[in-house]
Amino acid sequence: MTYANPTQRQELIAGLRALADFLEGNPGVPAPPFTGIVVFPPHADDSQNRQEIDTIASRIKSGIETSPAHRHYMTSRRFGAIEYRAVAIPADATKEP
Repeated sequence: MTYANPTQRQELIAGLRALADFLEGNPGVPAPPFTGIVVFPPHADDSQNRQEIDTIASRIKSGIETSPAHRHYMTSRRFGAIEYRAVAIPADATKEP
């Protein structure tokens, strides 16, 4: 997986704003109580992925957590009812037992 390029990033931002405007202008359209955006580092190496999450955590001024069940290494920041989350999944977590 890769991150959005500059054009895709601008399209995402414009789409989020358009969605917010649409929901605000159409109160009869149902909306979820919360939602999230999740990004995954594009690297294949666990060490690089963890470093990328550390870098993102620094940029969004957030801490790091590791999920106990799956050992996902992650950081997140909430913007009201929207969560931005970056997750590194260990390579061995995607292998079949």
